[in-house]
Amino acid sequence: MASFQEFAEVCQSLSQTGSRLQMADIVGEFLARLEVDEAEIAARFMVGRALQQGEEKRLQISGRAIWKIVAAMAGVEDQGEDIYNSAEDFGDAIGMMLRMRSSEPEPTLTIREVAAKFAEVADIEGRASRARKLAGLQSLLERATALEGKYLTKVLIREMRHGMSDGIMLEAIAKMARKPVAVVRRAHMLEGDLGRVVRDMRAESGASSNDADAPAPAIERARAMKPLKPMLAQPATEIADAFSILGSEFALEHKLDGARVQIHHAAGVTRIFSRRLNEITPSLPEVVEQMSALGDRNVILDGEVIAIDAEGNTLAFQELMRRLGRRREIERARAEMAIRLYVFDLIALDGELLIDKPYRERIATLTEVAQSATIEMVGRNLPQSLPDGEEFYRHAIEAGFEGVVAKSLASKYTPGARGRGWLKIKNARTLDLVIVAADWGYGRRKGWLSNYHLAARDETRGGFAEVGKTFKGLTDAQFEAITARLLALKIEDAHGTVTVRPEVVVEVAFSDIQRSPQYPSGMALRFARIVTIREDKSAAEADTIATLARDYERQAVKPLAEKPASE
Repeated sequence: MASFQEFAEVCQSLSQTGSRLQMADIVGEFLARLEVDEAEIAARFMVGRALQQGEEKRLQISGRAIWKIVAAMAGVEDQGEDIYNSAEDFGDAIGMMLRMRSSEPEPTLTIREVAAKFAEVADIEGRASRARKLAGLQSLLERATALEGKYLTKVLIREMRHGMSDGIMLEAIAKMARKPVAVVRRAHMLEGDLGRVVRDMRAESGASSNDADAPAPAIERARAMKPLKPMLAQPATEIADAFSILGSEFALEHKLDGARVQIHHAAGVTRIFSRRLNEITPSLPEVVEQMSALGDRNVILDGEVIAIDAEGNTLAFQELMRRLGRRREIERARAEMAIRLYVFDLIALDGELLIDKPYRERIATLTEVAQSATIEMVGRNLPQSLPDGEEFYRHAIEAGFEGVVAKSLASKYTPGARGRGWLKIKNARTLDLVIVAADWGYGRRKGWLSNYHLAARDETRGGFAEVGKTFKGLTDAQFEAITARLLALKIEDAHGTVTVRPEVVVEVAFSDIQRSPQYPSGMALRFARIVTIREDKSAAEADTIATLARDYERQAVKPLAEKPASE
């Protein structure tokens, strides 16, 4: 059995390697040495995933909790700030504290044991669940060497910092399985979870990927009840962009301010998954009832749900997310807040994946399926000219929709990708950004973290780059709730600012973008305010610096740089 110490040593070697090719070689060779189940676990761990894709939130272990456990174990509760300031990162600080124990345990942990303990902790629910989760974590850390503790922590807080991205991991898996990278990327597109990709590639390693007579890999067949990552849309500014980018053959669809859902129905059973691949079936019994009209048909639908009040008015996204998080008193919640489903794509039908079919064919088939079961589709239009498209867009905004999504009639469905075949055109200028720090408030907001440091993804350098701050947009109740949430993600608290792990995504409205020497990104948002907290999005789905740069260049009037407003 492979030891977790060996896994930690491989991670440490990656942190000292700058070559992408060398990193893929190191990890590919390591995975090839392991048993299949160990390789499956190691691939997830190495990119900072403690559990399978879509199950991570069940752990509910914060960096703050880890710090308290280890500080108490090492007897260094009063030296925390000094230790952290001398460490390279949070995981390194945990390793430093573990080295201060009276004795170092022998490395006895295995990769399988660690995975089993993570799963055990994730499964703990009910009374005193937090205390029992922390006790389980402590039992693991007590057996860990300093190096093991460092990387146990990094996996748990999803902050590996050794350069191993999903893309490099796919190259490593290709080396492990001796398959073309394109084959592995395709598998990942369909599976979503790197561990399952490892398992599938190892299971199929006996068949040549170049053998035309070889049976289609199991991964290529539609398997209901296993969610795929949703296809995403590129941002665009106006309808004219759709004509210039997509050509003349595209459709416009209403863009809803709801929650993305992927619905799997087979043999009379329905399961519903969120944008982040978490199962939310218990929260949406009315959708399950609606799908019963499909009978024994096997379908995978892509759509969106919105919340409506008794008068049929659409409720705010935040209200909807509270409904989706409910697992108790569902009937009461259902009476207070109704759910309406709209579908807009068909991913699979009767066991056949349709992702390589053009959009025009998928929609034609979806129309037949939806009509047979009285399932509502989003509003669509095939604009024949720019004025046609602009008129549909204007009517969509007047009707209260967020905007429209333009979809090329020839576009394939690319799971997990922000394909150029789909463009989202919103009425308001908004971005999905990540909170990376927050300042303690004063006056009425004293005791709350209320001035939020907003950051976009930096695809070039990695990580996140700040683009502004805001204390506007939230209610007092939201200030209080997000304070507790951010403190659970705290990395550092110094000089009135709390630095946090980049996990909370917020939709931010703004007036325009200005050049700014204040931020490394070189750009700042003017008059930013938080519209909503995007519970359905991960930090990896936040908008990028490149998106900001494109939006800046499109601005008709670029304001002069000025000092960003703060509290």
